[in-house]
Amino acid sequence: MRFDAKIDNASGTSPVVLVCEHASHLFPPEFGILGLSDDAQVAHVAWDIGALALARALSVHLDAVLVHAPVSRLIYDLNRPPHHAGAMPEQSEIYDIPGNHGLDAPARASRVEAVYLPFHNDLRAVLAHRLAAGRATVLVSVHSFTPVYFGQKRDLEFGVIHDGADDFARGILEHVEGLRAALNEPYSAADGVTHLLRLHALPYDLPHAMLEIRNDLIADDAGVAAMAARLAPALAAAAAGVL
Repeated sequence: MRFDAKIDNASGTSPVVLVCEHASHLFPPEFGILGLSDDAQVAHVAWDIGALALARALSVHLDAVLVHAPVSRLIYDLNRPPHHAGAMPEQSEIYDIPGNHGLDAPARASRVEAVYLPFHNDLRAVLAHRLAAGRATVLVSVHSFTPVYFGQKRDLEFGVIHDGADDFARGILEHVEGLRAALNEPYSAADGVTHLLRLHALPYDLPHAMLEIRNDLIADDAGVAAMAARLAPALAAAAAGVL
């Protein structure tokens, strides 16, 4: 049982490598539905709503490769290390995840082998081949966040998070217009949300950013298209500024 990363536009010419760790709400039979209701399986708890659609639209705009998750983050959150409680969470915000309660060491190791290692090895291979070929590369992960979190409304529309040098992240913000935007909001590296960047960007000293878009803005095709048209030029301009 192995769930490899999904890779779109592998021959893309852009320096931007797009990643979407929370792309899928698929619950394969091998793992079952973890005791979740039908509604919970497609709620934000199971995936980042709109993130994959936006990442795919950005891939087209930029001609960029996109590496994305094959299964729900509730089976394994690919932006968390294996020892982190959130990698296979028993609770996520208001949702209880019965199928993750009391996982023993062999069960956790099985998910690491099936989901975590294949995904990160596949992404590492994409980056290594680019670097070996001398291709300029920036790493951008695409996420979405909820308009309300633990009962608190979020007015922020777009956040850019970094871990390490912030020139690329700041460059994105400088080139984005018409959004309520901020650096290191609604999360930051201090919240433990930059595992992927630490694994893949920092060791190679790659310019990097984690994009967080409020999910009501990318909940349908029109919203995705509008957001992609707004963000793609900003990503391209920011990449040009650091390469």
